[in-house]
Amino acid sequence: MSRNVQPLPRPAHTRVMVVANQKGGVGKTTTTVNIAASLAQLGAKVLVVDLDPQGNASTALGIEHHADVPSIYDVLIERYSMEEIVQPVEDIPGLYCAPATIDLAGAEIELVSMVARESRLQRSLQVYHDTMDYIIIDCPPSLGLLTVNALVAGKEVLIPIQCEYYALEGLTQLIRNIELVRAHLNKDLRISTILLTMYDARTRLASQVADEVRMHFPAEVLSTAIPRSVRISEAPSYSQTVMTYDPASTGALAYREAAREIAERFGQVPGQRSTDSSNSPTSASADGSTFREVAR
Repeated sequence: MSRNVQPLPRPAHTRVMVVANQKGGVGKTTTTVNIAASLAQLGAKVLVVDLDPQGNASTALGIEHHADVPSIYDVLIERYSMEEIVQPVEDIPGLYCAPATIDLAGAEIELVSMVARESRLQRSLQVYHDTMDYIIIDCPPSLGLLTVNALVAGKEVLIPIQCEYYALEGLTQLIRNIELVRAHLNKDLRISTILLTMYDARTRLASQVADEVRMHFPAEVLSTAIPRSVRISEAPSYSQTVMTYDPASTGALAYREAAREIAERFGQVPGQRSTDSSNSPTSASADGSTFREVAR
């Protein structure tokens, strides 16, 4: 789009965000690739880590991920380093992807007997902590060892929630797992962002779900909700994100606003720290009381 776009504030440190929800079909991969593409188009350097054996994030970013391509699986078993498998996304400068292949489907079984199995992804990503503004990890729809690796590697959790009847039911188990990881493996982990997806303003149900989520998580839910959009669904079939497939569509505009909101909530000038603790991802529900209340 030809209009001038205000640049994003740069984070003082690399923000490692885990996009997780064990419920399938809520828009995890769609959110990952479109938020990442939006941030890159707005001037950030972004790495997408595809941790889902289906490799849908790799497909949407136009990255080859057949069996012969070095992938995140090879990094987890220490066959390759992260630098050797990361590929640039062709149409979006500043955006990179660590692809997933079907080999990743057996990784959880292989990792069980390995030393430090929960922190392998964390160690491999350290090489990018000074060069990327954002590292966004797309998790599989489960709470297995791959998702645990992502939660140990990340500092923030971004939860996409579909505006449907069962939206909060699956959230209970996810919150419990996040608290377990925080207690035993990663004390810095926080739920920083909740994004409402597939929002249909014409239905009363969508409004009710949105109101309920905002009531439980007032500080974490973005004000921008992602609408149901045919363009968002069509884009992956052309190996694109909606940001390049149809940048003027309602879905693209919504993801761009969501990305800006994510950046401006916690963004800072490099080398500076915010003095307002209420705007830091580590302060949002830091004692976990909100999350425990919903879990009960």
